[in-house]
Amino acid sequence: MARAGLTPDRLARAGAELADQIGFDQVSPSALARHFGVQVASLYSHVRGAHDLKTRIAQVALDEMADRAVAALAGRAGRDALVALATVYRDYAHDHPGRYAASQYRVDPGSAAVEAGRRHSELTRAVLRGYDLGEPAQTDAIRLLGSLFNGYIGLELGGSFAHSAPGSDESWSRILDAIDKLLRNWTTS
Repeated sequence: MARAGLTPDRLARAGAELADQIGFDQVSPSALARHFGVQVASLYSHVRGAHDLKTRIAQVALDEMADRAVAALAGRAGRDALVALATVYRDYAHDHPGRYAASQYRVDPGSAAVEAGRRHSELTRAVLRGYDLGEPAQTDAIRLLGSLFNGYIGLELGGSFAHSAPGSDESWSRILDAIDKLLRNWTTS
């Protein structure tokens, strides 16, 4: 019986899969209940509502991306680490667009998803150790990389780069080269 197997984790993972199919914005307790063939009320003993469900999906996405990043960064430093991290985010967004959108969801400060998000900050700090940046430059660089990755990926997923040359892959590579150069020559004055 479908009902017997419902847990908060199973609902979050199914919600993440559903987000990839229909879009993160369309995921709701009602949509998930239809997916499992149960009444919406059956879900409320496992999740508190739409915000809780979306927060749990965000945590799934953040954890998956961080796990991929840890594996990709192993043994890398400098430009190689920068490219590895950027590639993880870009590939994840293309493979799982709904989950990637979930990773951008604003969560409550006390939720476990905040800790999952902190892993990304720490992974970026690990990449930046190869560039010898102190504070506040390191925090500024983390914000720059996050803005760049999320902005480029969002535009790319939206089709903004599909109508002109050079191709998106070529631009992505050039942009990462430029960011590497910027990080190597970052000035604090």
